[in-house]
Amino acid sequence: MDATIKDIAQATGFSIATVSRVLANKEGFFSKSTAAKVNKAAKELGYQKNMAALELVTRRSDVIAVIINSTKTNFADSIIEGIQQRAAELGNTIIILYTRDRDEAVQRKAIITALERPVAGILLLSVDIAPDNVALLKSSNTPFYFVSIAFRDASLPCICSDDRAIGYMAAHYLLEHGHTRIGLAGLDLNNSYTGLLRLAGYRKAMEEAGAEVAEEWIHSGDFSYESGVDAMDSYHGMSERLSAVIAGSDLVAIGLLNRARHYGVDVPQNLSIVSIDGTSLCDYVQPTLSSVTQDFYRMGYISLGRLLEHDDEISFTDSHLVERDSVATLD
Repeated sequence: MDATIKDIAQATGFSIATVSRVLANKEGFFSKSTAAKVNKAAKELGYQKNMAALELVTRRSDVIAVIINSTKTNFADSIIEGIQQRAAELGNTIIILYTRDRDEAVQRKAIITALERPVAGILLLSVDIAPDNVALLKSSNTPFYFVSIAFRDASLPCICSDDRAIGYMAAHYLLEHGHTRIGLAGLDLNNSYTGLLRLAGYRKAMEEAGAEVAEEWIHSGDFSYESGVDAMDSYHGMSERLSAVIAGSDLVAIGLLNRARHYGVDVPQNLSIVSIDGTSLCDYVQPTLSSVTQDFYRMGYISLGRLLEHDDEISFTDSHLVERDSVATLD
């Protein structure tokens, strides 16, 4: 049988708590001579460190739980890369849990799973959290921080892009290229605050330019590839064609692009497309997709520091327009 902390405590005469602190290297709680005796006994007994057991005893942890929404978009990898880089610099370990869109029970299970061990904090990536689960987080006294999602509730700390500015930037870019009949496709306008903010930015840019917006130009969805396909089917049936569409995500943009090809609509000669997100997918298709590009890596990198500093501010990372080959200039 493997040696335990209790075995070392019995062999040395120290308490289990003292042995645990020595093995966890929690300096300031023991003398050098105590550490030497404990480490000598651990080696002689063949003790293998069990981090979970140590954390349960000391109630301290360097583990960060990252709860990820099973989003239909593809930007999570860049955010996780940023989190992992910062974790490596700070000496933290990451565990990843998954939840689903607006599924209160699955969200709650993921949160409880994280809270069952003394994690240093919880990062929630694009999790559109249910009110009861907000209460659960707040009552836990465990630090938490949201990434790549904003809320009407200003008490929820988060880092994300300025979604209103994103909608404005995409529409303004197309307006500058001579487009006025501009659609907006694939945003979730029923359940997503992100979608509503981008819609508001789009409307503001159109209003400033004196361009009218017909409601049939706005096609709600869930940020997925299928939303782009559905939107293109709808647009193709219109009596007056759009000259450009803003896609709610890169996957929506690819759905639009592929369905346009099905109908013989050339991009960008007959239809211009600007995507939102700007992940590597934009370079994998033909034509390559012009995009409002978000800095997902930086979101992830910054979020861990904010979490550990107990920073409750709402902050934005920069987004910028990347010109590729999917937008034509109209005379």
